[in-house]
Amino acid sequence: MIFKKEHELIRKLAKEFAEKELAPIAAEVDEAATYPKEVIQKLAKANFFGITTPTEYGGAGADYRSYVIVMEELCKKCASTGTYVSSPNSLMGAPLLSVGTDEQKRDYLTPMITGEKIGAFGLTEPGAGSDAGAIQTTAKKDGDYYILNGRKTFITHAPIADFTIVFAKTDETKGLKGISAFLVDSNVEGYSVGKPEDKMGVRGSKTSDVILENVRVHKDKLLGKENKGFLTAMKTLDTGRLGIAAQSIGIAQGAMDEATKYVKERKQFGKNLAQFQGIQFMLAEMETKLNAARLLTYNTALKKDMGLDASKDASMAKLFAAETAMEVVSKALQLHGGYGYIKEYTIERLFRDARITSIYEGTSEVQKMVIAGSLLK
Repeated sequence: MIFKKEHELIRKLAKEFAEKELAPIAAEVDEAATYPKEVIQKLAKANFFGITTPTEYGGAGADYRSYVIVMEELCKKCASTGTYVSSPNSLMGAPLLSVGTDEQKRDYLTPMITGEKIGAFGLTEPGAGSDAGAIQTTAKKDGDYYILNGRKTFITHAPIADFTIVFAKTDETKGLKGISAFLVDSNVEGYSVGKPEDKMGVRGSKTSDVILENVRVHKDKLLGKENKGFLTAMKTLDTGRLGIAAQSIGIAQGAMDEATKYVKERKQFGKNLAQFQGIQFMLAEMETKLNAARLLTYNTALKKDMGLDASKDASMAKLFAAETAMEVVSKALQLHGGYGYIKEYTIERLFRDARITSIYEGTSEVQKMVIAGSLLK
C-alpha cells in the first residue's frame, strides 16, 4: 500500500490550504508577478517548507510521499507556490541536510523552514545549462577565505533570496571533480542580482542572474567537502526532479478539473460538449496519461522513502509527468476553444505555467540522458 492514513490527512490539509489561501490569489499573483509575504508565512506555519526535514531542525519529519502530496495539491491551484515549497524541501534543504554542518543547518535550514529566510540554488550559468559541468564561476583560496567570481543565470528566487548555494570551481584542472559548493549571503560585498526576468509562467516566483565580483566567503561557508560539489548538486537534483514531477501532475490535474467542468456546462449543436463521444475519448486519454504520470511519481517517492536508489526513477517521473502536463493542459485549453486563449480563464494561466516543467531542474532531453545512462552503464 503506497499511502497510509497520515498521508491522506496531509492531502486533506494541503487541499484545504490550496482552496482557501491559493485559489483566490492565483490570478493576481500571476498578473502582478509577485508573491504575498503573508502567504509565505502561512505556508511556513503549516510546515510545508519543512516536510521532509527532521523535527530537530524545525521540520515536520515526514516522508517524500508527503512532500509529493503537498506539491501536487498546492500546484493544482497555484504553480508558483510550488517553487516556494520545493526550494527548502529539495534544492536548498537536501544539500544542507546531506552535507551541511550542524551550524549551517541552524543558520540556514531552520530559518528557511520558519519562513525567515529564502534561499536560491546557484548552479546554472549563461554557458552551462544542461552541461552543468561547464560552469566558469571560480573560488580561489585566500587564507581562511575563498574569493568567488562568476555569474549565475535563471536562478529561482534570486531577487528575494537571503542566501544562495553557489557552485564554483575550486580546482580548474579537475573538471567535474574540482567543483565545490558555498553558502553565500546576499548582503556580502560583491554580491548582486540582475533584473528579474519577465517570465511566461510561474510568474509569482522571481528569477534573475546572480553576479559575484570578488566575493569573500569564509571556509566555514563551504558546504560539504572541497571539490565534492558536483556530486552534491547531482544528488540534490534527484529530489528536485521528484518535486517538479509532483508540480507537473498538480498543474495537469488543475487543467483536468477546469476541462471537465467546462465541457459539462458548454453547449454546442443543442447539447453539452460532454455528450460528444470525441470529447469523451479525449478526456479519457488525458486522464489515463495523467494517472500514469502520478503513479510514476508516487512510486519514486516510495522508493526514496524505502532508502532505495531512485535516481533513474526521478528522471522518468519528471520526464513523463512534465511532457504529460503539457499534453493534458494543451488539450484542456483546446476543449475551451477561444475562451481558453483569454486570460480571464484559469486554463490560460495553467498552460503557461506547465511549460517550464520540461525545462527547469533538467530538461526532458537531460532526463533521457540520465535514464539511458543508467541502462547502459
